Amino acid sequence: MPVVLDPDAAAVLNAFREARRPPYETLSPAEARQMYLASRVVSNPEPPRIASAESITIPGPGGAIPARLYKPLTLRQAEGLSPCLVFFHGGGWVIGNLESHDVVCRTLADEGQLIVVSIDYRLAPEHKFPAAVDDAIAATEWISANARELKIDQSRLMVGGDSAGGNLAAIVAIHARAAGPKIAGQVLIYPATDFSMSHPSHSEPETDALLTHSVVRWFRGHYLSNEADSGDWRASPAVVEQLEGLPPAIVLTAGADPLRDEGDEFARRLSDAGVPVAHRTYPGQFHGFITMGKLLPKANDALREIGNWLKALG
Repeated sequence: MPVVLDPDAAAVLNAFREARRPPYETLSPAEARQMYLASRVVSNPEPPRIASAESITIPGPGGAIPARLYKPLTLRQAEGLSPCLVFFHGGGWVIGNLESHDVVCRTLADEGQLIVVSIDYRLAPEHKFPAAVDDAIAATEWISANARELKIDQSRLMVGGDSAGGNLAAIVAIHARAAGPKIAGQVLIYPATDFSMSHPSHSEPETDALLTHSVVRWFRGHYLSNEADSGDWRASPAVVEQLEGLPPAIVLTAGADPLRDEGDEFARRLSDAGVPVAHRTYPGQFHGFITMGKLLPKANDALREIGNWLKALG
């Protein structure tokens, strides 16, 4: 489909290209992580003031999982307990950490007036699929089991994330439908849902932007061990045929994004299954824009919209 970038997004994309940064796929995972983290200095906006950001650890199947618990200055409470968003960062299951999405989590806590717990799940290729999934599920279950001690309302526990984190959030919600805990909502920001990579947006020239088609394949190769993994619902939640009974969702997609079509399709399928869905499209933005609020005003608009949606859940 034709894609016309917003002027600010086009300027950012041109600046990245003119900087001649080495493509991620030419780097080692360690080098790519360092470059990704360094880029936040020029793109992340100033974070809002919040009440606290506390480092915690969560027991996981591969050892302790680092996490960070954020509380905003204005926190919705009922009988001393607050809603909570468990957040999984993006980065293709290979890059990203608590720091790369620190500003996003502070902003979501502030805009949603709720607790956010950011999860530093294990990364590939050191820990291939399904290590990240196992950590995401274990962390969510632990937060639910310890909700009262964390001052969290167990009945208002939500999951969310961007890109690979959106993939993990969708998988946690599907897993919890049968095995618990109760999930009250899911925030899916340009989620990866289908490792078949067969949708048109995976081959259109207009979507070969910051998240290029070759980088998607690089992430895929590091995360999955073999081709069979791509058909496992814990990697590709789109292969789940029945989506009925899943929690309400807000799904954001971007026009110049290889993952655009699979995100749009997943939102439609959720809606067709009777799941309340708020589908927000940003046709003039590229994949990853949500963290770039210093350069892209639409990123701040999107986080504000997610915050409003979270507050509307109650």
